[in-house]
Amino acid sequence: MTSSLEHARAMDARDPLRALRDRFILPAGVIYMDGNSLGPLLKAARDRMAHAVEVEWGQGLVRSWNDAGWIGAPQRIGGKIARLIGAASNEVVVADSTSVILFKLLVAALQARRGRKVILTETGNFPTDLYVAQGVAASLPDVEVRAVASADVAAAIDDGVAVVMLTHVHYKTAARHDMAAITARAHAAGALVLWDLSHSAGAVSVNLRADDVDLAVGCGYKFLNGGPGAPAYVFVAERLQQALQSPITGWMGHAAAFAFSDQFEPAEGMPRWLTGTPPMLSLLALEAGVDLHLTVDPSALAAKSRDLWDLFVERLEARCADHGFDLITSRDADRRGSHVSVTHPEGYRIMQALIARGVIGDFRAPDVLRFAVTPLYLGFEDVWRAVEIVAEVMETDAWRALPLLAAGRVT
Repeated sequence: MTSSLEHARAMDARDPLRALRDRFILPAGVIYMDGNSLGPLLKAARDRMAHAVEVEWGQGLVRSWNDAGWIGAPQRIGGKIARLIGAASNEVVVADSTSVILFKLLVAALQARRGRKVILTETGNFPTDLYVAQGVAASLPDVEVRAVASADVAAAIDDGVAVVMLTHVHYKTAARHDMAAITARAHAAGALVLWDLSHSAGAVSVNLRADDVDLAVGCGYKFLNGGPGAPAYVFVAERLQQALQSPITGWMGHAAAFAFSDQFEPAEGMPRWLTGTPPMLSLLALEAGVDLHLTVDPSALAAKSRDLWDLFVERLEARCADHGFDLITSRDADRRGSHVSVTHPEGYRIMQALIARGVIGDFRAPDVLRFAVTPLYLGFEDVWRAVEIVAEVMETDAWRALPLLAAGRVT
């Protein structure tokens, strides 16, 4: 690939997704490369929330649960997300946070595989996944969390494993698991599989039905651009929906929530995974992000992600070859997500210097700098200029004057 500024501009000129950038509110002077942590604000989300606040809440009041369709939002938006992850509309619902859904699904999987006591996962998985699994194990008798190296997961699936819990695209390295192969291996051993799609949906191709996946969860605030703390979604394969029960049985998961009976009776299908009152403003912001994705050709999204990634890495290696960066993300597009991860001993201070100059990525301890190449709003000239700023920071040692990481600071 030719990596001149002129070539980057030419790639922008023929980019079929270029017009989508105008759908977002992006600050002037900022090259935003942290969409794998928090997607930027959509104009449609801003307008939708303003209408919800001023009209539906302000004027409609409690009537909006019926008149504005609030009560059906978890199912409606779940059905839309289903189209992005290769699921049927009756297999996905929006509810709770990723952590709460992980708890629900892990307990349900253990109950469905009685006699099996192992939650199998990988070392270095996203911490909340590990922490929730550890909490489940501490709450149930004899349950064990077994964490092995990523390359050893398939071999570790034995007849004691109830559920294999993995993140499809690794949050730190962007490594992508072979979903179909691991799911088939787990099924051959009689185990269920739970996939975390938080760095997958909206970024890479996912087809849960084709891969015969059992369970999945994903957040709404990264590549789906649902806003900070956007609710998560839960997938349960239709073939398992009658057999699995949510361990958190709140009123919205009741078969007749407004009958107000004393005894819990689970709803049919995915509504049984609901718990409390839906967070309407967050749900409606998420819906705007999902709606935008539904207008995009997935193949065009994947192609642009690949080309942005290739340009960023080529430029970084050309301009910063002597500055101590090590690429830890696979060069194989089929084995990675939509972010570039490199290590550097001074990663935190380097990233702070970049952010001060308008290139917003993020840092993950102990030494990883992450740069999301998000096709909906990032351009090729953006990537080209971002690497120039990285080179300037390194050539001038601009990071040296910055403080070390302070405890508790968001990175």
